[in-house]
Amino acid sequence: MLSAKLLKQLQAALGKEALLTQQADLLSYSYDNSRISLLPDAVVLPSSPAQVVEIVKLCNQHRIPLTTRGRGSGTSGAAVPSQQGIVLSTERMRRIIKIEPDNRLMVVEPGITNQEVQQAAAEHGFFWPPDPGSSAFCSVGGNIACGSAGPRAVKYGTVRENILGLKAVTGNGDSIRTGTETTKWAVGYDLTRLLIGSEGTLAILTEATLKLLPKQPSTVMMRALYQDMQSAAAAVAAIMAQPATPAALEFMDHASLKLIRHQLGSHFPAEAGAMLMIEVDGTSQSIDGSIHTIQQAATNAGLIGLSLAESQKEVEQLWRARKILSPRLREIAPKKINEDIVVPVSNIPALIAAIQQLAEEHQIQIANFGHAGNGNLHTNLLINPDDPQQMQRAEVCLEALFQTVLELNGSISGEHGIGLVKQPYVALEIAENERNLMADIKQVFDPKGILNPGKGPRRG
Repeated sequence: MLSAKLLKQLQAALGKEALLTQQADLLSYSYDNSRISLLPDAVVLPSSPAQVVEIVKLCNQHRIPLTTRGRGSGTSGAAVPSQQGIVLSTERMRRIIKIEPDNRLMVVEPGITNQEVQQAAAEHGFFWPPDPGSSAFCSVGGNIACGSAGPRAVKYGTVRENILGLKAVTGNGDSIRTGTETTKWAVGYDLTRLLIGSEGTLAILTEATLKLLPKQPSTVMMRALYQDMQSAAAAVAAIMAQPATPAALEFMDHASLKLIRHQLGSHFPAEAGAMLMIEVDGTSQSIDGSIHTIQQAATNAGLIGLSLAESQKEVEQLWRARKILSPRLREIAPKKINEDIVVPVSNIPALIAAIQQLAEEHQIQIANFGHAGNGNLHTNLLINPDDPQQMQRAEVCLEALFQTVLELNGSISGEHGIGLVKQPYVALEIAENERNLMADIKQVFDPKGILNPGKGPRRG
């Protein structure tokens, strides 16, 4: 419970309308897309960096846990107030501070949505590369905090490659600025990349300088269908081994295709066991050559058919089918285990083979789709939580999956982060020395441990 004194101080700093304490209001800020829910004691809605500083200083003074939240679209539980306390929502901090096309940058507040950034950038002929499936409603601050990426990361990089600098507030209430407005700099430590993916455990973001890229004049979408997952996985490795990098390279296995077959047209081949969506962009002079070399790389003995989308409507149909996959899987398995494992692209065929073997061995239905060009698969264990035996098999299967990923030189998370969901498995990937070093860094940024406690790598 929060003291009356603290509530009075918060109200004085923010105004009555920006402090929520009624249970009905708190419920909306108690969960994210992980489906974990823990009710906070209060919610604060700052509208300026100065108010963020004041909130943090008060929480630091009273030793109150403070969990930062964007739009709650994350799947790992990073925005869940695991120790109650206060949730700080950035939803009112959504200004575009400036756009400088000549310098290829945009400066924004953290509460703006990814889609709003894309729309503003497009007016100047630019885009911001990170574009997760939830772009219509996820916040840029959340993208940065969790390291979200999306399909275009294969060619244009993740959040880490597309942030020039940040402004943030540490656990002591100190304002800091990281990075510059230039793409080159060599002064001091790279605090920008340290904060990216830290899930609000080190500092609260108040401003971000985004690196923009010019939109390519020509874009073509290809659809490649394969007899089985192994053939598609081999094609991914071949595509990424040649010079023409696709703008997006998305993978869907047979279980995923069954769910979206109605979205893909009445003539979609029933024998297709896997599909690749391959987007190619470039100038009108270069794109034909890229298409040709990628088509050659995508062709193997398991290829059923490879076609180019004939209209913008067909392109939109493919992307719509891809983006409804996760919601459709949630419909048939509301408590599914949703992982975002990643391996080097050349190891995708071995990963696919291992997943098939694990599914058979543990009698768990597994559906796979995702950003194959980065080796990043969204692997979904479709389980019934009311079946204790199946749940036990799923837990064993999941740990074996993570062990396999690490043996293939990969990571247990490509873009969803740790949050609460992956806490039990962090030690599988990060050794004790590194975890202790991360805990020391946390101590420097947040001495009293008030920022999103219970998240991030732990000591020992």
